[in-house]
Amino acid sequence: MPKQVPQMPEDSSTLKAFGILELVARADGPLSLDDLTQLCGLPKPSVYRILGTLQRGGLVQREPAAKRYCIGVRLSKLALEVMMRSPQRARRHAILQQLVAEIGETCNLTMLDGNEVLYLDRVETTSPVRVHLAAGSRVPLHCTASGKLFLSQLTDTQVATLLGPGPYRRFTENTIVDPDALQKALRRIRSEGIGTDVGEFLEGSVALSVPVTDAQGRVCATVAVHGPAPRVTLRSAMAFLPALRRAATAMAGTMVPAAATEPSAKAPAIRKPAKLAKPGKPAKPPAAKPASASTAKPASASTARRSGSAAART
Repeated sequence: MPKQVPQMPEDSSTLKAFGILELVARADGPLSLDDLTQLCGLPKPSVYRILGTLQRGGLVQREPAAKRYCIGVRLSKLALEVMMRSPQRARRHAILQQLVAEIGETCNLTMLDGNEVLYLDRVETTSPVRVHLAAGSRVPLHCTASGKLFLSQLTDTQVATLLGPGPYRRFTENTIVDPDALQKALRRIRSEGIGTDVGEFLEGSVALSVPVTDAQGRVCATVAVHGPAPRVTLRSAMAFLPALRRAATAMAGTMVPAAATEPSAKAPAIRKPAKLAKPGKPAKPPAAKPASASTAKPASASTARRSGSAAART
């Protein structure tokens, strides 16, 4: 279940559909029709109708066996386009530029896209000897620093589903191709919170990555550094960790701008799953809250005092 429930506007069918999309996107796993009905507080037939429209548009998809809903291909593509062309792009690029100026090696911002790592942005070092990969490039999960950091956040079963049974594709002599060996490496990365790649994807390259987390503490992106050996070794790259983590914290602030989290003025208060009323039971209007009544009393008393003063003067 999502940890935060989006507000459901009462007067817009479009925004109701968008609210259901938010629920599906925020969930840790697929949601059933009953789950979504309880979370959004809308009538079950309305939720079913909205889901049908979203499914036909490719924004959500339904698992054939379990009949649960998850994000669709079209929505995934839209999310990546938004991140690539976000108004925050210039700010993220400036963070990477400052990081590269501080440590002197190429750095990038990555996100997970299916079974690949997508380079959202990248700033190259000024050194003539460097590893060149443009923004928009895609690299494997099992043999890159960022990829293994993303994989470390998944269960063994999820990793197996995402990568397949193995052996995995070999890129260099150092590529981990055995599933058991990869799981062992992922446990270490999970414990340390640092992704590493020593010549596993590109011969003679060293990479280090740290997580960028969202408001719920989930890893939503990584900040990574790349450099050619022997100029950069894994040991020397560890000295970059403080700068990388500062950049990751700054990046986290660009993922959800403060203005974007402000609720609509007409939207009802957020309702958490644990406190939801049963489906079909109407929610109490905000005006009926005790706080509103209590705030009205002082105003009435004040008005009475002003009336009394005026009468005395008369």
